[in-house]
Amino acid sequence: MNGSRSLVSDFSALTDGVNTDTVDVVICPPACYLPAFENAGFALGGQTLSELDNGAHTGDISADMLKEFGCQYVIVGHSERREDHGESNELVAKKALKAIENDLVPIVCVGESLATREAGELEDFLAAQLDALTATLSAQQLAKAVIAYEPIWAIGTGVTASPQQAQEAHAFIRAHLAKFDADVASGLQLLYGGSVKADNAAELFAQPDIDGGLIGGASLKVDDFRKICQAAG
Repeated sequence: MNGSRSLVSDFSALTDGVNTDTVDVVICPPACYLPAFENAGFALGGQTLSELDNGAHTGDISADMLKEFGCQYVIVGHSERREDHGESNELVAKKALKAIENDLVPIVCVGESLATREAGELEDFLAAQLDALTATLSAQQLAKAVIAYEPIWAIGTGVTASPQQAQEAHAFIRAHLAKFDADVASGLQLLYGGSVKADNAAELFAQPDIDGGLIGGASLKVDDFRKICQAAG
């Protein structure tokens, strides 16, 4: 819930110096700003969507609405949606399915709180989030998703998981999904989201199971965001 008309104009030069042949750049602005980004030179995504097609659901946004304004992606199950709006693992999986059924790529967020990590429950927690997906999606459908690991304790706090911590979580996610379908798991894009900044992006992206980033606060600073995009290339 950030942004303004003036910030939108700053994004016109976002991909200057970014090799968009090798780096996929996606912006997921608040829904009211989507029209301002049409034909902007990068892909668009929504911040959430309804698991329903349409109807009397005030405040929700449908897959068709997102597509009408050029969205190709949508974030599903961000930790703030899970916490602020009580989105369960099962609901997140339904939303991912709805996105895929409507030719949107769901960026499915998973991740733990600091208390969960310190209690030694990280893997069980992530497994439950992932198992809801594999109980709802076929292997063919899962292959159309992107998974973003976002440790809740590192979102907007300035605290970043070390490259080793991030890699370990990503490796677990890939290995756990391999139990469902090894070929799909090996080809899935896994993103890291948790205080990624211009000065730590390259080291994070160099990890073998980290394929990119889900960028939060740093994406509001166009110059910093551009440097992160360049680090991904």
